[in-house]
Amino acid sequence: MSDTLFEVGVEGTPDQPVRRSKDIAGDVLARMDAVLPRAAGPYPLHAPEIDGNAWDYVKDCLDTGWVSSVGAWVDRFEDMLTKITGARHAIATVNGTAALHAALLTVGVQPGDEVLVPSFTFVATANAISYCGAAPHFVDCEDTGLGTDPGALDAYLDTIGEIHGDCLINRETHAIIRAMVPVHCYGNPSNMRALCDIAARHQLTIIEDAAESLGSTLSGTDGATHTGRFGRIGAFSFNGNKTITTGGGGALITDDDLLARRLRHLTTTARVNDGAELVHDMVAYNYRLPNINAALGCAQLETLDTKLAAKRNLSARYKAAFAGAPGVRYLASPPWGETNNWLCGLLFDDPQARDLVLTRLNDAGYQCRPFWTPLHTMKMYADAPRAPLEMTRRLSGCGLTLPSGAGLMGEIKR
Repeated sequence: MSDTLFEVGVEGTPDQPVRRSKDIAGDVLARMDAVLPRAAGPYPLHAPEIDGNAWDYVKDCLDTGWVSSVGAWVDRFEDMLTKITGARHAIATVNGTAALHAALLTVGVQPGDEVLVPSFTFVATANAISYCGAAPHFVDCEDTGLGTDPGALDAYLDTIGEIHGDCLINRETHAIIRAMVPVHCYGNPSNMRALCDIAARHQLTIIEDAAESLGSTLSGTDGATHTGRFGRIGAFSFNGNKTITTGGGGALITDDDLLARRLRHLTTTARVNDGAELVHDMVAYNYRLPNINAALGCAQLETLDTKLAAKRNLSARYKAAFAGAPGVRYLASPPWGETNNWLCGLLFDDPQARDLVLTRLNDAGYQCRPFWTPLHTMKMYADAPRAPLEMTRRLSGCGLTLPSGAGLMGEIKR
């Protein structure tokens, strides 16, 4: 992207920016028509694909009566997740926010702590921190993968942080900065190796918000590593708009045996026996994924590779269609990894052009959405600690997401 948001059309007659925005909007619409012909639309942003054995697996739950939080499908779903991600353990939860909440509690986030988190993310990331009585401490992102900017973060922590024993203290608020939550935004992997180095230098625990990134990986000398494997715990979401869905649902992954036991205990109301007596040894949470949701998830995971391939195909068509487009850049995989293409995106030089394109595309039947509204601008987080957030402000005004469902290409008559 250019250094200034308003580089496009700033010179010439007063109406030149307006004319230029209209030209960009017309060009973008024509390029969209080349990828997804309007005659085959309309095109939702990301509709669920219920396919494969879904009906049979869900019917098994209905026929046997095993529909709640205990059942064989939950165990099978967790086992499938470990095989897909490479993690030693997976713990299924009712949603991704519950997964993040449990992860933060399990690594010791306490009331009064601060947790570093991008302002450029869905609100659930910060809400999970707030549930712990801690404060989200907002940091800036970069415009390649949209994740936390390692260079900006390192410089910022050198300025405001001070190591006391094994804790990082915020010099300004005197609170402990306990952890960092990188977010793999729209499925694009954050630069985790650089962020892990920073966390190690500053005594920070990493919890990965991998909610949107099932199927995304980071490259390395020993091969590709799935998102969620770099921090102590990774949290996923399987909401209805994700690459695979359990209706509502989430999961935690970890390679740490002790953490896995604690997570499972915390998310199943801390029950300590399997007998008739209901005995619990701590205040805990009813966060276990129901069996009927897990059954749907198992069917979805069986077709994950097909879904990812379809989304790669769609992304490749978008990338080719928008190559050389004036005033706009297609958001491709960052150099350090491969995205699952959960939501494909465009970045514009000019927010005025972005706004006009949003209107034109939605009117034409292409359901698009603006990038996340920065969390630090929301009233409940207006007083939260924050780093300089220039890139966050720029991206939020200049980006949009495109129709990205795995089933879109199959709807087009070839």
